[in-house]
Amino acid sequence: MEAFVEELLEELECNVVFEIPLWNGMKIPVLESVVVTWIIMAVLIILSKVLVRNLKIDHVDKKQLLLESAISWIYNFFYDILGEHGKRYIPYMITVIVYIGFANVIGLFGMKPPTKDMNVTIALSVMSIVVVEYAGIHKKGVKGWIKGFAEPVAIVAPINVLELFIRPLSLCMRLFGNVLGAFVVMELIKLCIPVFVPAVFSCYFDIFDGLIQAYVFVFLTSLFIKEAIE
Repeated sequence: MEAFVEELLEELECNVVFEIPLWNGMKIPVLESVVVTWIIMAVLIILSKVLVRNLKIDHVDKKQLLLESAISWIYNFFYDILGEHGKRYIPYMITVIVYIGFANVIGLFGMKPPTKDMNVTIALSVMSIVVVEYAGIHKKGVKGWIKGFAEPVAIVAPINVLELFIRPLSLCMRLFGNVLGAFVVMELIKLCIPVFVPAVFSCYFDIFDGLIQAYVFVFLTSLFIKEAIE
């Protein structure tokens, strides 16, 4: 059990890969989660360049049909939630779900998922809530956005203001907690049944559960945007 606790603490530790030197001996530490995020960004950029090469209007091949079908499906999924007035936020939502999806399954390639670092989940949550509040301001104007805190009655204004902090916290802790919880469950399974079963559950937690967490994050963010622009 002590070994398990030590491994859990090691998993929570944010390892510094290298440091960027500045003036007066100051340095900027670059964490492992940042480096893995850079790798994910590079892979996604390369895939984007490769997949969109030689696209055609007529006589399209199977690769283009598959790509268009996937993009159309995910675009329509968000469009059904956000509607016509919220379609300008769909590219952001697609970017987030693709990043979180890749980040959660990258453990299959021997790298530590960035979402195991609370700094990453906090950044994602803050970014999403900023987009949510921007959507409200863009739709209603600053006065209408401020007035919205007093709806349906003025007495609930403090609670509505408190939601500005509760929403990013809930998004952050839900994503971080589920990813960390999957790691804890996997380690317990390895302790109890060390042969064959851990491999099966690893595929479940690294692939299925990881993609589910990406879906839940963007789904809730989409609902918050829909609420903001109604």
